[in-house]
This record gives sequence, structure tokens and C-alpha cells, in this order.
Amino acid sequence: MSVVQLPIVNDLGFFEIRLESIGGLGANLAGKMLAEAGVVGAGLNGVSFSSYGSEKKGSAVKAHIRFCDLNTHIRDTSPVERPHVVGVFHEALAKTVNVTSGILEHSTVLVNSAKSPGELKELLKMKAGTIAVIDATSIALKEKNRVNMAMLGALFRLCPFLDTEIMKGVIEKSLGKKYPQAVQSAISTFERGYNEVEFMQFELAAGDSMPEYVRSDIGILGYETQPIGGSIINPGSTFLKNLSISRSGMLPAYDNEACIHCAQCDTVCPDQCFVWEERIDRKGRSQMFLTGIDYQYCKGCLKCVGACPTSALSSQREKEGYADSHTVHHQFNLVTQA
Repeated sequence: MSVVQLPIVNDLGFFEIRLESIGGLGANLAGKMLAEAGVVGAGLNGVSFSSYGSEKKGSAVKAHIRFCDLNTHIRDTSPVERPHVVGVFHEALAKTVNVTSGILEHSTVLVNSAKSPGELKELLKMKAGTIAVIDATSIALKEKNRVNMAMLGALFRLCPFLDTEIMKGVIEKSLGKKYPQAVQSAISTFERGYNEVEFMQFELAAGDSMPEYVRSDIGILGYETQPIGGSIINPGSTFLKNLSISRSGMLPAYDNEACIHCAQCDTVCPDQCFVWEERIDRKGRSQMFLTGIDYQYCKGCLKCVGACPTSALSSQREKEGYADSHTVHHQFNLVTQA
């Protein structure tokens, strides 16, 4: 095994990668496999660790990976704040998380998206750097595998010091015992991610500078900036919560004509996404009628599709703007939004 040269390192001698994701997309496993491939295949020192809140599907997850040469010791397990490469596993994360926090002028940001690099530059408000794009969700659905395998393939394309053949061995080792039937589809998904990623470099405009770096462990709210009375203005249980970033490619589509208003969907929905209205039926009785879905609260679990006894609910690939144009909002008459 020959030792490779890292393309760039920081002052401590580290090449650093940060993965931005949500629970359920496999970023934690991807980080571990990425680090193993660097240590086993490239002869580097490496470490991988993750940080997340509640360990459930849809919650924010960050995976941190560091590489360095064998003469450099890794004694740092603090979060990766100034990444050379960022992997964004879910495009919608940019709505609520500063996924490009701390990037440098020469950093590369890989995004799971069907948009062009130019469109993502505007979405992410990036001033400079390289934007790489891979439609990992479409690849994963087509290959019947996970988004993380396609993202890993693209990350290997962006990190040429890593050996793809070693990675295939890591995939087989990680999945072979527990999920042997998934090994070949995982490798196919990885290869497609490697081959289909597109990237474009953007230079910093003359006279411009990168955004000022702010450490993540410095709180936004202090004694001078707290709301009056120390109120928590956006707890997780309020109507302000937006769960749309939890969707990983699929959502339920509603056909009112096929609906029999049986409420089976509402019974299994964990987030009260279904909007009802009281009306008079054909026999003159007061009944509840389903009017639609408030996609702000829908995390794409598709339990409702399985419970629906008719064809009123079906699963479909989420397309840009579909949720916004088809949402029927809940009417919260007793609350106001500032």
C-alpha cells in the first residue's frame, strides 16, 4: 500500500470533510466508511465521528471526517468548522441550516440535487468555491439503494487520493454479513455517484471577500439578545415547526375525487398533516371532509399511503414547488405568527 499526498491541509495538518444530513439518509455510516477507506486504502491517519440531536429519522445530523499523514497525530475531535469538502445530503437543509458555514475560497460543496451548479450558487449564497452536484435521490430510487452510497461515490470523485476499489471492499465488508443482497446494488449506486457528479468552480469577485467565520459553539442569544422574558419562540411542538426538510425524495399526493373521507390516513399520521373541514353531506348531516395536506408538517413517512383503502393517496417523487402549490394550510385561529 503506497501512502498518498493530501491535496491541501490546514494549519494542524488536517484535510477535513463535513457531511450535512438528516437522520435516515446514512451520513453517519458514510462518514465511517469514508474514513476507513482513507486509512486502509490510502495509508492515512483518519477519524470519523458524528453529532446529532434526537436519534430519529428527519433530525439534523453532521458527520465529521479528518485525514492527515502518518506523522501527524489526531488529538482533535471537535466539529469540523472550516471544511475543505462539504457533502449536503438533502438540498432542503439549506432552508434551516447554514450548510456552507466556514467554507473557504477553495472549498468544494457537494449537493444532492437536480439543480445546476449555478442555481445552487444562488440558493446557498456562495461567493466562491466549487459546487458539485449529484442527483443522489434519483440514483438511489433507481438502483433500490441508499442516498449515502451515491454521495460516497461523488465524494470519492472529489477526493482523488481515495481508492474506489478499496471503497468497494469496504462496502462489501460493511453490508455483506447483515445485508448480502444489498451489496451489488450499493456498489452500482456508488459507481453511478462517482461517474455522474458534475462540478463547476466559481472565482471570488474582485474586491469581494468570503463571509466572516463564526464559530458554531457561540450562542446567538445572550443576555442582551434574548426575547423579552426569555421566551422560547420556536419550540419543536408549535405550529411554526417546518418538517419539510425531513422528506427524503417522496411525498404523498392527494386525489380528492377518489377520497371517501374515512380518516384512515389521519389515524396513522404522526404529525397531523391532514386538514379537515366540517360540512353538510348529501343527507343533511354534519360530517368532516378531508380538504388536503399541509406539507409543512409532512416528513414523507408515507404511512398514510399504506393505510388509504382507495387510490386517494399515492406516493410520488417530490418535484420542486409541488408541496408549496398543493398545500392546504391548517387554520390556527387562536394563534398568530409574528
